[in-house]
Amino acid sequence: MAQSVAPPAVSSTGTTGSAVTPLPLRAVLPWAVFVGTLMLVLLYFVGAEQGATSVFSGAEVHEWVHDGRHLLGFPCH
Repeated sequence: MAQSVAPPAVSSTGTTGSAVTPLPLRAVLPWAVFVGTLMLVLLYFVGAEQGATSVFSGAEVHEWVHDGRHLLGFPCH
């Protein structure tokens, strides 16, 4: 039993495929806030987690993010 396959739709500009629908801001905004907050927390731990502003005592966090700190241009010693 043979099945026929229809060719893809071609628009007036010569491209194939369907129209792209834009995402509503209401769907994107929570994810943007979450990712922005996560990036700020990571930036804090890489750039400022030592000394007087440290959240955790000791040097464990500093040692874990030491290379990333230098990679991003933060001085640490």
